[in-house]
Amino acid sequence: MKVKRIPTGIPGLDKLINGGFKERSINLVAGGAGSGKTIFAIQFLMEGLRNGEPGIYITFEEKKEKLYSDMLAFGWDLKKYEKKGAFVFLEYTPEQVKRVLVEGGGTIDTIITKIKAKRLVIDSITSFALLYKDELTQKEASLALFELINKWGCTAVLTSQETENGKVISPALEFEVDSIILLYHTKVDGVRKRGLEILKMRGTKHPSKTFEISIGKKGLVVHEKMLKF
Repeated sequence: MKVKRIPTGIPGLDKLINGGFKERSINLVAGGAGSGKTIFAIQFLMEGLRNGEPGIYITFEEKKEKLYSDMLAFGWDLKKYEKKGAFVFLEYTPEQVKRVLVEGGGTIDTIITKIKAKRLVIDSITSFALLYKDELTQKEASLALFELINKWGCTAVLTSQETENGKVISPALEFEVDSIILLYHTKVDGVRKRGLEILKMRGTKHPSKTFEISIGKKGLVVHEKMLKF
């Protein structure tokens, strides 16, 4: 059976991954501060909104008005879609998401059913993972969260930020997600450059190279040129 692909809305990326993310997959986008994780996530949601696919954005860190204002720089009017009932912004504390797991969906369940959400973003999963003190409880919580996402039937993007020890991926998450995309914002010969690497993607043939990316007026673009560290 042919797997349905969900376009990411990021120019240059979909041709590297057979047309997009697998439908109903859980995809981790990881990187350091300023690497473009939130832009990637909103660009993915905007692609759906423009094509009649409602979306939900769950954040532990972003403030609604600031995010809406920042995204207008790319021409993305989230407030417009919110008014249409196609987009929902949820600012949660990690503890509230913990409660959602206990309740088996709770408020999010109701919202997803109401707007018939097809795309889901959690930005970022790092704060949630830090609630759990050891790797085993992190993994159990992650599995519970993934079971909920699978129940909701959405294609999901989770972002993960770089931690103090330089890691961008929680070991508890690494083996459970369907794909991992790494974003880089690094100095090469004294110049800041951005890059994207597809670390893994189940059931998808993909290149193992790191590609240069840029952030312009319409968001994030993946270029054919390789990023040399």
